[in-house]
Amino acid sequence: MLIAAIILFIIAALFGLIILTAVLQDRPGHKMVVYLHGIIAATALILVIIYMILNVASPTLTVGLTLLILGALGGLTLFIIDMKGGTIPKWVAVLHPLIAVTGLVALIIYVLP
Repeated sequence: MLIAAIILFIIAALFGLIILTAVLQDRPGHKMVVYLHGIIAATALILVIIYMILNVASPTLTVGLTLLILGALGGLTLFIIDMKGGTIPKWVAVLHPLIAVTGLVALIIYVLP
């Protein structure tokens, strides 16, 4: 289950890189890429939450999930700003993936033997 979540997070990160590039270049992002990024990342996050409900949580996994949730909240904030037609703050657009990738690294460390 966690391997599937990691794969999905990596796919979401690739879509996120496309979005981040557009934001940093002041270009509009493709809505389909934005939607796919969010749906894939949310699916992966749900898999991690289900895993934690069904298994004993370790500190590494708890930290990873916490960071992933914080990253998801940042992403949701960016999505709402974009849908309302606002200007996305570039610092938030950079902070969101940094937090999420840190959570992903913690998840990978937990999974590795």
